[in-house]
Amino acid sequence: MTGYSAPIKDMQFLLHNVLHAEQLFLSMPDTEEVTDDLINAIIEEAGKIAGELLAPINQSGDQQGCKLENGIVTTPDGFKEAYTAYVGGGWSSLTGDTEYGGQGMPKVLSAIIEEMFFGANSSFALYTILTTGATLTLSHHASEDLKQRYLPRMYEGVWSGTMCLTEPHAGTDLGMINTRAIPTADGNYQISGTKIFITAGEHDLTDNIIHLVLARLPDAPPGPRGISLFLVPKLLLDENGNVSTEANNVSCGSLEHKMGIRASATCVLNFENSKGFLVGELNNGLSNMFTMMNYERLSMGLQGNGLAESSYQVAAGYAKERIQGRAPSGTAQADKAADPILVHADVRRMLLTMRSNIFAGRALSLYAASKLDVSRFHPDESARVHAQKLVSLLVPVQKAYCTDRGFESCVLGQQVLGGHGYIAEWGLEQNVRDARIAQIYEGANGIQALDLMGRKTVHGKGELLELLFTEMDAFVETQSDNDGMLGYLQSFAVCRQTLAETTQHVIASAADNPDEVGAASYAYMELVGNTLYCFMWQRILAAALAASAEPNADTSYLEGLIKTGEFFLSRLLPQINGLRLEIEAGAETLMAMTADQF
Repeated sequence: MTGYSAPIKDMQFLLHNVLHAEQLFLSMPDTEEVTDDLINAIIEEAGKIAGELLAPINQSGDQQGCKLENGIVTTPDGFKEAYTAYVGGGWSSLTGDTEYGGQGMPKVLSAIIEEMFFGANSSFALYTILTTGATLTLSHHASEDLKQRYLPRMYEGVWSGTMCLTEPHAGTDLGMINTRAIPTADGNYQISGTKIFITAGEHDLTDNIIHLVLARLPDAPPGPRGISLFLVPKLLLDENGNVSTEANNVSCGSLEHKMGIRASATCVLNFENSKGFLVGELNNGLSNMFTMMNYERLSMGLQGNGLAESSYQVAAGYAKERIQGRAPSGTAQADKAADPILVHADVRRMLLTMRSNIFAGRALSLYAASKLDVSRFHPDESARVHAQKLVSLLVPVQKAYCTDRGFESCVLGQQVLGGHGYIAEWGLEQNVRDARIAQIYEGANGIQALDLMGRKTVHGKGELLELLFTEMDAFVETQSDNDGMLGYLQSFAVCRQTLAETTQHVIASAADNPDEVGAASYAYMELVGNTLYCFMWQRILAAALAASAEPNADTSYLEGLIKTGEFFLSRLLPQINGLRLEIEAGAETLMAMTADQF
């Protein structure tokens, strides 16, 4: 009843027919060896790991959870063996810097693999992505000595990584952190303080855990400008760079008891005069940490996509087999006591909502990942800068919108199963619990929306959005002579125009009332997200129509894609009209009540 099978065919269609990944990678010298054949081999093997290794320990891991005894955290049965296989297959070094033992693969590939792993076992996936993010930050900002000492072992997977930001009193407002860094005579620092909600902060999967910790020096400027970033290993290294027996006064104070992702160790970490090494420049730690946070936020959107896909597979299979009632248009299975619930329009509404959002969310995630790859690998600096600007616009939307739609899909999948969806053995109630956190961590979705509306749009006078419009318009131009796309493009034109006009309305309103930014932010994020999903469906539909004209086309599969896209355009895209009205309603009714009236 439970289980997960990587949707390889869907993924290959997006990579080859929509994103044209091989052409993209051929345009950049550092990725030109990443051919379609290599892409297929990698994702097919990753699919096996997801389905055969990770999915079978998903429910048992949730039921068993992690245990903390005498300061030592033990992961559930099967996790150490799965992690050993993961490391043995070289997956921990996939996107790493080749100079230090990484494979240098593009983010597009790791994104599709992350989605699989999140769909199969979200708790396990979290242990892996934290190390990937930590190594990325070190490769960008650490000294050569730190890179040489830490990156090779982290790429090997024998050491893991974390990010330590949040404190009991400081979450979104990191300028309030109290963790202290005291300079020492050897040029390093003693780190003291408490961090909470630290994913994979302590566990038994690796020989050492490398913490990236935000802290401030005693004389640092107040607020975010006074934050520095430090590498703090759980165990110190000897003169040969090997793990010594000397602990570094980093201890797990407790494990959080959580709604979901129960097999992921979420820790309270205490640092007591722990030796730390500066990463990057003093007082620039928050900026450096954002290198990791942008990648982790993309991963959270992938978690939403993966769990939605997992729920869809169970729900679609159930709807084809569960018989209840008769089809309104006439009996579908006269030889049985009832017809499958798939004949009912409302069941189809739920399944099509799930499928259309999953496909668009996956496409958006790969689109954003491709821009990260261009910003990293492209030989032309102007192309790298252009891509990075698009990333700064896309990531908050991808994180928030994909996780919102992902959670919604998990709930819809549960609803398709009715009472069975509420029963643990089917796995859908776990998906709902696991998906919920993705809307909260790595910057809650309301914060993502505020960042998009405020810093990325109003303060920038909509310049980043104009870059996105340029990409959209360029695509539309390529389809100007495609008669099969005309109707679809008309829907997209209305959507694009709605977004453009609404953006200018908020920018103008905010000039007179700063509250308009926050009042509009969440609905605006959803408006941008819906527009981006529409853009993704334009690309998918164009690719499906082109593939349909090829010899030996998989007609049934392509027709299914086209029908799914048409459902999105007719049934989900019109939500933009309500979002526009909500935004234009302004801040007045939101801000009218006094505090004591709540």
